[in-house]
Amino acid sequence: MSRNEGWSIPPIIRPRPEAWAFDLDRALQAVLELRAEIPADAFTANILGTEREGSAVLLEGGRHALTIGYLVTEAERVWLTSAEGRVVEAHPLGYDFVTGFGLLLLLGRLPVPGLPLGSAEPLRPGDPVIVAACGGRDAAVQARVIGKREFAGYWEYVLDEALFTAPAHPHWGGTACIGPDGRLVGIGSLLIEAEAGPKETAAANMVVPIDLFVPIRDQIARTGRVDRPPRPWLGLYVVEAGDRLVVTGVAPGGPADRAGIERGDLVVAVAGRAVVDLADLWRQVWALGEAGVPVPLVTVRDGRRIDRTLRSIDRASLLRRPRLH
Repeated sequence: MSRNEGWSIPPIIRPRPEAWAFDLDRALQAVLELRAEIPADAFTANILGTEREGSAVLLEGGRHALTIGYLVTEAERVWLTSAEGRVVEAHPLGYDFVTGFGLLLLLGRLPVPGLPLGSAEPLRPGDPVIVAACGGRDAAVQARVIGKREFAGYWEYVLDEALFTAPAHPHWGGTACIGPDGRLVGIGSLLIEAEAGPKETAAANMVVPIDLFVPIRDQIARTGRVDRPPRPWLGLYVVEAGDRLVVTGVAPGGPADRAGIERGDLVVAVAGRAVVDLADLWRQVWALGEAGVPVPLVTVRDGRRIDRTLRSIDRASLLRRPRLH
């Protein structure tokens, strides 16, 4: 799918230049279309596909672009296209599992300005932001912050404070979230139903705050990874269903798969401690130590308690490393 093909944004929610105190059209030029090719035998190919499309944001200096990591995990080739149709190949430098960011090195120059980094910290519910894909105003949504709170993902992922914006952008992956000062405040990750008020939900985007990228930017740019011990990974996909934590699947060949955990199992405890929600589950696992640590897990199947000990691994050990062409 090429830019704006198969989706459109109603004119009523597109941003208007007069509503912003910065050069809107100049800022939107920094948002690029991303296309990635992943080998068919890559670990993530069956989950995320071999052809991935979304957005990336050119950063100040013009050498690097930032996106959401699942678009470029194990990518063999990545192309970035400007709104004017200029194309350049990019090399995926690294994907940080903790934050979810993916950083790209451009292998050529694009004649567009990069976006400066801002901060999501000052933003409050009700504050205006722009969520933009490649394509200028026609591909951007004038949105508002509807929440800043914890987010837990079924893929062993937790953010202490994510940003939630509405109305939702229909092509959210890797979008730029631009603050009232014209600076980049986050990268779009998901389309979800989020709390928008008392007993009210709305289609919204979950945005990873740029503040999580600032401390790790130089490390990823230099080495492709962040200098921290890898977290223990189980290859376990879990969702909240009321007050229960239900296994929806396991990564083939991963620790959970090898331990015999199955779809429909309930996860009730880690190392003898009951788990109360999804974020608590992952945090309890990570608190046991770094990748390789044994993880005692209690599950329930058909009303029967099953105690297992999973040998965790470093998730990165299963993934292809990007090669520079």
